[in-house]
Amino acid sequence: MAAELKRRILDTLPRQLILDLLDMAGARTLAAHKLVRDQTDLTGRKARELEGQARFRLMEKGFQDVCELHGAVALAGSVIPGTDLRFFQPFMRFGAADPGLVLGFASMPARAEIPAKNQSRLAGVSLNCHLTPMLDLDDKSPKPGDIFVLFLVARDPANAGKLEEVAIGVIDTDYSSFLFYESVENLVAGYAEGGPASTETLEPPPPLVKLKTKRKNFKPPETPNPDDEAGKGDA
Repeated sequence: MAAELKRRILDTLPRQLILDLLDMAGARTLAAHKLVRDQTDLTGRKARELEGQARFRLMEKGFQDVCELHGAVALAGSVIPGTDLRFFQPFMRFGAADPGLVLGFASMPARAEIPAKNQSRLAGVSLNCHLTPMLDLDDKSPKPGDIFVLFLVARDPANAGKLEEVAIGVIDTDYSSFLFYESVENLVAGYAEGGPASTETLEPPPPLVKLKTKRKNFKPPETPNPDDEAGKGDA
């Protein structure tokens, strides 16, 4: 299944979109760090909490902007068709009239660790089992056969203003494990292996940081209370 999901992602998402999202994530992570460092007098835990919240919101806005520049359409209505499941984050659809994918954004507690559950993500993963050809869908709705994919980031706990990992992942409908997970560096290399979005010779970007062999997982302060999204935001 992982190979099939990767093929769908490579067939649907332009290579340049992945690179632009990677650049955006790094730039906005640094911007959030500088904002708190230079524009507030907060220190310690309060500074880290504010930086986490700013980082997520800046990246969420940048995510939608970059996706729209590459032709994505934001899902309208805030409810997954055929369900009563609501979402509060930008869900961006790629794929025109064919089965494609809906791309969301999330921060991970650590590299390759599933993001915290929230109402939006639970609604998103339902796409894999709730869409049927009988639904009457417009151009701003997901289509039968669409899959829900996440653009994922994990901050670097050892280096302020940097990211440890940027990846693409698909989570199962039970929200218990990744069906597919790959760093953007490895994914970009896949376009050179026959991805239709590009025929040029590609060189993947250098790793964001060198991973340490042992460390304690960091739980980001922006992790939301999944039962209180309206009050605290969708992180």
